[in-house]
Amino acid sequence: MNALITEIRELIRAARQAVVHSVDLIQVVTNFEIGRRIVEHEQQGSERAEYGKQTIKELATDLSAEFGKGFSERNLRSMRKFYLLYAHRGSDHLSAAPEKLTLGQKRRIPLGELAFGDAHVPIWQMPSAKSASPFTLSWSQYVFLISIDNNDERRFYEIEASSSGWTLPELKRQYGSSLYERLALSRDKEGIMNLAAKGQIISHPEDLLKDPYVLEFLGLDEKNRYSESDLESAIIDKLEHFLLELGKGFLFEARQKRFTFDEEHFFVDLVFYNRLLRCYVLIDLKIGTLTHQNLGQMQMYVNYFDRFVKLEDEHPTIGIVLCKKKHDALVEITLPAGSNIHAKAYQLYLPGKELLRQKLEEWSEEAGALKEGEE
Repeated sequence: MNALITEIRELIRAARQAVVHSVDLIQVVTNFEIGRRIVEHEQQGSERAEYGKQTIKELATDLSAEFGKGFSERNLRSMRKFYLLYAHRGSDHLSAAPEKLTLGQKRRIPLGELAFGDAHVPIWQMPSAKSASPFTLSWSQYVFLISIDNNDERRFYEIEASSSGWTLPELKRQYGSSLYERLALSRDKEGIMNLAAKGQIISHPEDLLKDPYVLEFLGLDEKNRYSESDLESAIIDKLEHFLLELGKGFLFEARQKRFTFDEEHFFVDLVFYNRLLRCYVLIDLKIGTLTHQNLGQMQMYVNYFDRFVKLEDEHPTIGIVLCKKKHDALVEITLPAGSNIHAKAYQLYLPGKELLRQKLEEWSEEAGALKEGEE
């Protein structure tokens, strides 16, 4: 009986999720089509800017009177912008992009139907599978995405939101924490291009790392002083948020994991397992400046896990010393090249996005100049 209840419960949940996704998809594609019709209509006006502005104003008045809120000037402008930014996906799923249309070539789509592939599909028969649509997020998420000017950055957040199942608040938080810039700064030019094309791919230990880690959700910045125990407790209290900041594939295993060596007890602050890399990830928390003793201690932790905990078919353990302040020169001279030990800074406030962008631009210019010099 319990098995039957569980099976039916999961069936109902799956059905409700499918309904929600179907509704989201219909709304997104409908708004895309509204944007298309606005753009195509504008292309037949002689004074495009003023003509388009007046068109949207009149549409907002008429549609709001008939269908209620949701069709304000602002929302209609979002639909227009959404179509202009995403019409390039039309080669596989939807009809021609606006730049391919000229006067007299406007595609006629029957009323009550949407252009889907080469066919015109009634709205109520829209396919619900994500693979059948170029759109995989909700309309509210796309409204946020179209506010991002950089095409590569926008594409990155769309891929990550879709593959990681981010809600709108999670998407906004990751954007606010400058996730794209923080990941891009640890990659070469090809790696940055891959971020925009494929999102964050986890295939090497370095792919997991960020610098800095942003922990504004802990609320510790309001305190004048806090201890390492306070930091650890705050992370455990906000574990879901911390896992989101760590990235893909992380599973929490233990806090203050004890192991004994030569009759002496040692404690690892936080132990995680990454299922994508199939390895343990140990995190030690330091609220002060990084020291070489901190790195040596983490090396011991990693060695113990590699020799006595991990299975033969699992990959080497990764150690991260998360500290308030680190010195790159100290890390470089203490750790051997290719070490699985990493020192990364954390901060308790959202980073300045413009500062990180400037830093990324400077890094790209330096990398480009270095490559030219080598050639």
